[in-house]
Amino acid sequence: MKQVVKPIKDSWILNEVENCLLSKESTGIRNYTIFQVGKSTLLRVSDVLSLKKTDVYDEEGLVKRNAYIIDKKTSKRNILYLKPVETDLQKYLEWLKTIQSNNRTKKIYKSTNFNGNVLTSPWLFPSIRHAERHIDGKAYWKIMNDVGHLLNIDYLGTHTMRKTGAYRVYQQTNHNIGLVMKLLNHSSEAMTLAYLGLDQDTREHILDTIDFG
Repeated sequence: MKQVVKPIKDSWILNEVENCLLSKESTGIRNYTIFQVGKSTLLRVSDVLSLKKTDVYDEEGLVKRNAYIIDKKTSKRNILYLKPVETDLQKYLEWLKTIQSNNRTKKIYKSTNFNGNVLTSPWLFPSIRHAERHIDGKAYWKIMNDVGHLLNIDYLGTHTMRKTGAYRVYQQTNHNIGLVMKLLNHSSEAMTLAYLGLDQDTREHILDTIDFG
């Protein structure tokens, strides 16, 4: 049976998931930052993982206000607003630098070989073992699946971060479906509503707040 991935609707569950991601000793900050970027930009996981450092950081290593990308699935232009995740991205960059300084044979951030040539991984989220490549969707699915097993949550997957971000924007903007639709780069409101997982209970809860006169 195909797994049904849903948004995390409860803040305390979201906090548990984020803490679990962060607790991984060797790659926790990377895994957590991937989740935060996906949640705040509403990108698909393939687009999050294929971000490059130059998409996000300027020449001085500061987080840019916006990143400009082309969505892989739709080929649509997308402008990302990075301020909501600026602090996480800055902390992550410092972690990358620390990892590199402690592991000079790796190419995670930047190093110099015996010929004096600078070797650097262009990817924002490089594989720790193979820094010439970025972490892929299958690897991140396993990370989220492991979190789900640890916390006994059966609806976590690679789309969790995107769906969770979309749901929180929807809830905190008084159900502004048009805004969420635009952020997700969807072509219809019906597609967005289905993506948000607005089941019968949720619809009834919303209807309870309506004054029908």
